[in-house]
Amino acid sequence: MTERDRKAHVLVGTELEFSSQAGLASAVTIRGERLVGTGDRGEILLMHGGGQTRHAWGAGAHALAEAGWTCTSIDLRGHGDSDWSPDGSYDIASYVADVRGICAELGGDVVLVGASLGGITALMLSGESDAPVRALVLVDIVPRPEPEGVDRIRTFMQKHPGGFASLEEVGDAIAEYKGRERTRNIEGLKKNVRRREDGRWHWHWDPKILWHPTKEEPRPGVSGDELVACARRVKVPVLLLRGAASDVVGDAGADELAEAVADVEIAMVAGAGHMVAGDDNDAFISALLSFLDART
Repeated sequence: MTERDRKAHVLVGTELEFSSQAGLASAVTIRGERLVGTGDRGEILLMHGGGQTRHAWGAGAHALAEAGWTCTSIDLRGHGDSDWSPDGSYDIASYVADVRGICAELGGDVVLVGASLGGITALMLSGESDAPVRALVLVDIVPRPEPEGVDRIRTFMQKHPGGFASLEEVGDAIAEYKGRERTRNIEGLKKNVRRREDGRWHWHWDPKILWHPTKEEPRPGVSGDELVACARRVKVPVLLLRGAASDVVGDAGADELAEAVADVEIAMVAGAGHMVAGDDNDAFISALLSFLDART
């Protein structure tokens, strides 16, 4: 395969649909994208954080495919192009059921990479006795995240319930939240919003995904104690990738995870906040590939 053919082979993704049977009333279609790697390293499933989409992984999925991994990135239920739950089922058990089914369709033995909400989902699945998991990567999430940091994210997500008159307004809102200048790629913001019948742009997620997080219950239907107990049952290698500037994962939370998991590594990405991959994709991929090369 020539260099030109190799790049074409990697950079063209295939859109996928998975039919979830989390429950008869809450069954949804999960949509995603699959990049076939240049080698046969195995399967990686990428799961974004709350309020994000599969596009949050951006160039990261392509870099992993270039390194030989076949990568599937999904929009979790209620996010992006995936269905909204008809009965508002956004408890952790529903997310886990969705991902369990997807791992089965991928053939099992999957490396789970999850940020925030995606990480909690991945942790819960990895703690099951028959988990179809090869390794687990938690991107700036632990069983007991800092409530103040999580609440800051939730507060942002609750803003602008009436939507936006233009994509420029969307860009301004995101820039204010991140403390950066507004992106020049205004059209690219269409991945984050949907135009509704009122003619205004609204965030892509189902408003019903929002909740009031606490250290005791970082996600609906699961407590911090339950997540720690789950971590103790994980038998595969685990990598915690922390953002050095994150207000979501503190030292105490990271130490608790390290004490609970039998086989864990912790890597810090300097200068990155909670959005580790988005803040420094090169450092994120470097740390992830180093772990995968050594442990899988």
